[in-house]
Amino acid sequence: MEKQPNQIGKANGTEVGDTLVSTRRKFLSLAGSGLTLAFVMPALSGTLAGCAARMAEGSPAFATAFVKVSKDDIVTVVCKHLEMGQGVYSSFAMIVADEMDADWSRVRAEGAPADDSVYGNTHYRGLQGTGGSSSTHSSYDLMRKAGAAARAMLVQAASEAWQELASEITVRKGVVFHKASGRSERFGALAERAGKLAAPQDPPLKTSDRFTLMGKDDVIRLDQKDKSAGRQTYSIDMQLPGMNVAVIARPPKFGATLKTVDMVEAKAMKGVVDVFETPRGVAVIADSTWAAIRGRGVLKIEWDFSRAETRSTDDLASHFRALAKLDTGTAAFSSGEVDEAFADSDNHVIEADFSVPYLAHAPMEPLSCVGRMTENGGCEFWAGFQLHSLDHDAIARIMKMPKERITLHSLQSGGSFGRRATPDSDFASETAQLLKETGGKYPIKLMWTREDDISGGYYRPMNVHRIAVAIDKSERIVGWKQVIVGSPILKGTFLEPKQGVEVTTWRGVAPQQYTIGAGRINWVDPDVGVPVLWFRSVESNHVAFSKEVMMDRLAKALGQDPFAFRLAHVEPGSRAEGVLRLAADKAQWSRPLVSRSGFRRGRGIALHQSFGTHVAQVAEVSVAKDGGLTVDRIVCAVDCGIVVSPDGVRAQMEGGIGFGLGAALTGEISISEGQSVQTNFDSYLPLRIADFPKKIEVHLVESGEAPTGVGEPGVPPIAPAVVNAIFAATGKQVSHLPLSRNDLSWR
Repeated sequence: MEKQPNQIGKANGTEVGDTLVSTRRKFLSLAGSGLTLAFVMPALSGTLAGCAARMAEGSPAFATAFVKVSKDDIVTVVCKHLEMGQGVYSSFAMIVADEMDADWSRVRAEGAPADDSVYGNTHYRGLQGTGGSSSTHSSYDLMRKAGAAARAMLVQAASEAWQELASEITVRKGVVFHKASGRSERFGALAERAGKLAAPQDPPLKTSDRFTLMGKDDVIRLDQKDKSAGRQTYSIDMQLPGMNVAVIARPPKFGATLKTVDMVEAKAMKGVVDVFETPRGVAVIADSTWAAIRGRGVLKIEWDFSRAETRSTDDLASHFRALAKLDTGTAAFSSGEVDEAFADSDNHVIEADFSVPYLAHAPMEPLSCVGRMTENGGCEFWAGFQLHSLDHDAIARIMKMPKERITLHSLQSGGSFGRRATPDSDFASETAQLLKETGGKYPIKLMWTREDDISGGYYRPMNVHRIAVAIDKSERIVGWKQVIVGSPILKGTFLEPKQGVEVTTWRGVAPQQYTIGAGRINWVDPDVGVPVLWFRSVESNHVAFSKEVMMDRLAKALGQDPFAFRLAHVEPGSRAEGVLRLAADKAQWSRPLVSRSGFRRGRGIALHQSFGTHVAQVAEVSVAKDGGLTVDRIVCAVDCGIVVSPDGVRAQMEGGIGFGLGAALTGEISISEGQSVQTNFDSYLPLRIADFPKKIEVHLVESGEAPTGVGEPGVPPIAPAVVNAIFAATGKQVSHLPLSRNDLSWR
């Protein structure tokens, strides 16, 4: 049996081939063995018909397929983006199934192999990858056309078999009908004939009033049952015959390198199979994870700290603040006559500074990757690959073999938040290096422990913002100056921009999102050795914080209502105005909060646009005399264009709110002499259930605009909305996160 990529949405229990066994869960495979309907609307060039021609020449179906139909009527949608909890498998399956008129109970989804010539992301210069809330935005039209083409081919197959006009044939829930003759066939019976047809180049699409899945609330997510029952397979679950487990001892300080190592005791430990140096440290391979960890623990290593980052958080914070001087740094954004606005003596200037700490991604599934050599001299890897193209290239370089001989099996991941999308392909590269060093004698599973990732991974950059705002006599913002001090993510990688300032340091600033007369944003690289990476919502999670808290400071200084002040600075009739009004209306913004004995209550608002999606959130909080904080209610309004899965959008907003709130309350990676103080969830504190908002309401704006992302845009507004609610309740101005570092008590 040919091995298939990991698949979801079917009964559990089918093994993929005879070599894969899971200790806790079974792999889910393609049911049946029907022919494949393969077609693609390539992101960069070509047509559906061109792809069908490639199939006729003998190309493997999985190399180009977006849709498969088996003889037992199973429709499998191949998703080129990583499923990491955001629901992209289900939403893509909904798009395809709706256009096909497929039976949702017989629809499945699986991850695409690594092949950027077919599965490239138009938002990533054609590279295959997931992030930036780009999945639906970049692939909505593509998946609709793939589904429509599949339907047209099935109808044409029926037309030829029955000798009836295609125009007289209809489709409903996976069954093709010809009313006049009474004939009908399920998809599976027509799959083989349909697979031999040329795919239509421009198949007609449904009008939205004919959608039966998209935009509906009653569609059950494909992976819901398996995840609820603990049956979903991740790379951490993978077991192969003869497989060993590897862990790596990496430098304790950022930038340190290996000097010497004594491996004698580790090699003698029970269960240890191999110990050797790698470009990233010292690998210990054993017959179990625990044996590998124990072996690593007895290594006697001397590290070279001559090039390491040895400063602590306080030192770094002082360094950042010293650099945060207005009108210094490199120009990132400029509009209007900024200097004139600040030189006008009639204008009032208000200044403030803000800071946010380093944050760890800390996905619930720690990083892991499985690799093995194949009988034909190639190799294959299993993991939650977020940047397929980069990981594929990195493995090919290390293994010194063409990519055509390397297969990446894309499994779902238990979270990422950006952590699996590293420009240096860290966990994929390490697995390849291990496979190369051992000569492929046995399959290898590389494991990062929780401590490995939190103390030695990549972080959301620490940032310091300095803002000055000029207000004219009519109490409007006429000038906005801001300097941002924070490490660039792409520095030193092939993705580093050749000119200009990296947008991941500043995008989403106030002059871009509000009607402000003039603005100038400068950026300063603090040149720090702490490794950084994009974090959920990337630059928006700190830019929105400084921007939206500053907007409340300005409103307070002018004696204006924060909602009205924002409303006066957005374009009338804009999508920003729409979500702002909707959130305020649903939160009953003007209605006084009911008091609670021993508490002060406040309501705060925040607005932000990221990844094409507009979100406004209203937070209601209660602050006890001793500073204890309760988030009572969050009202969220979102405009993400056409909504494919309303339940999915609400889930992502709720998840983003929880994720962002946890970071705002207690999230912090502190550095001591170049080493992370936090190592696990006892010291790096994610949001606890007790601290989750008592109530969250998500309201969707009806829209005909192209769909935009929802995986990240729910995060940026939550921290400023809560901080602004605290300000409204107590008058205390919070400028620095996390909130646990602030005294919120009152008398």
